[in-house]
Amino acid sequence: MTALVREVIGDVLRRARIEQGRTLREVSDSARVSLGYLSEVERGRKEASSELLSAICTALDVPLSRVLSEAGQELAVEESRAPAPKIDVTTKVVIPQFVSMAVA
Repeated sequence: MTALVREVIGDVLRRARIEQGRTLREVSDSARVSLGYLSEVERGRKEASSELLSAICTALDVPLSRVLSEAGQELAVEESRAPAPKIDVTTKVVIPQFVSMAVA
C-alpha cells in the first residue's frame, strides 16, 4: 500500500527542519502555528491546508514547490514498488441504460 500524500509531505518537512538543526518549537513560532499541530503535520496525521504549508515552508526558508516536488518523487518511487492491483475477471459490471428525463 502506498503512503498517503500527507505522510510523505510531513516526512519532507521534518527532514528539512532536522537538516537545519531546528526544533519544532522554533519552526512553529516562526510559522505561527501551534507546536502540536506542526508535530501532527510532520507525522502525517493532519492534512495541512495550502496556507499552512506555505507558512511552514516560509518558516523553514524552503520553497513550497521543492517540498511538493520531493513528495511527488517519493510517491512515484513507492508507486513503482507497489504491486499492480489484481482484477477479478469473474466480476461482471452492469451499466444501466440511459433514460432521458426531458422536461416539457
